[in-house]
Amino acid sequence: MTLPVVIVGGLHADARRSAVRELLTTVPGSVALHHDLSTAADGTVRRLVRDASGELSRGEAPLVNDCACCALREDLVPELRRLAADGRTRLAVVELWDSVEPRAMAEVVAAHGGRALDLTNVITAVDPALVLPYLANGDDLTEAGLASAATDQRTVGDTWARQLEYAPVLALVDGADADDEDRALLAQLHPTARRVETGSGELARLAFAGFDTEAAAAAQHPACALLPQEADEAGVATLVWHRHRPFHPERLYDALEDLACAAARSRGRFWLADRPDTLLAWEAAGGALCVENTGPWLASLPDAAWEMVPPVRRAAAALGWHPEHGDCCQHLVFTSPGLDREGLAGLLDSCLLTDAEYTAGREAWKRLPTAFGALLDPVS
Repeated sequence: MTLPVVIVGGLHADARRSAVRELLTTVPGSVALHHDLSTAADGTVRRLVRDASGELSRGEAPLVNDCACCALREDLVPELRRLAADGRTRLAVVELWDSVEPRAMAEVVAAHGGRALDLTNVITAVDPALVLPYLANGDDLTEAGLASAATDQRTVGDTWARQLEYAPVLALVDGADADDEDRALLAQLHPTARRVETGSGELARLAFAGFDTEAAAAAQHPACALLPQEADEAGVATLVWHRHRPFHPERLYDALEDLACAAARSRGRFWLADRPDTLLAWEAAGGALCVENTGPWLASLPDAAWEMVPPVRRAAAALGWHPEHGDCCQHLVFTSPGLDREGLAGLLDSCLLTDAEYTAGREAWKRLPTAFGALLDPVS
């Protein structure tokens, strides 16, 4: 028997518990599985299994490699398989602990569930009034008591952004404190998400809607991400900045602090003149910026290598293919209340190569100062 599995996550704990409670009470035969990682410092992760009537079982899983999330991964699938083998559970609701990101757990269930488990959806629970405060929070998860490992370097803001943007369904609690600006921000951050009010009765149906982990991963990959479009509503704006000229590495590096703080959330892909073959990812939230090497641009690959590139990436590249630079480009998106569109676009434009620098050509670009070495080059 195949057991449907829905993942419910999010840093907004009260909203998450509300969504899980609704699923347990509206889907007969549903069971919730929750791993509490707050006890990781003691060397264990606590597991709680419950249904609408209350607790069914309780147990512990040992820490793995000093990583609470690793323990969760090791314990989750066997527990789900046990529920599937029992045959009495109609829906398994995996309630993630606060800072656990749904993508990691969705891919674990999809990869190791076999025929016993069917991942049917991923839901992030949201209190609209808390979207901006959490997004603007640059504190480390360690400082907030939410780290899943001693080496966890994530912040509250960037963790919340990824939780929000990965899920195709957002379960919204009816918070009296939320206003039009909060809802406009939520809509612009993840415009393709299905936003559902808890208590509306829709969650039970959407829990079985189906989920494709490969498509979800592609939608987050910098090369083909489904980034938000231009928008301006209720004091919240989204700027889409797209150019085909590369950045001057020093000028961009000098502007990083201002750019990271210019919006509540920014992300996308970018192109440095001194690394013309490298596709770079940009993610910022809460004033914290992460830039990452994600491999080569397609334009820099030999034709024979294209067969190894996923079709979705080839299709995304074809849509914006430049006759000279191929898929090499700047595509950054900034979303925030009170966004200074003109000032931000002007700052970004000032970081591009000048006409003289651009016409000097690629070999000259490669000799420009390597300002991003500390951020992008691994320490040997």
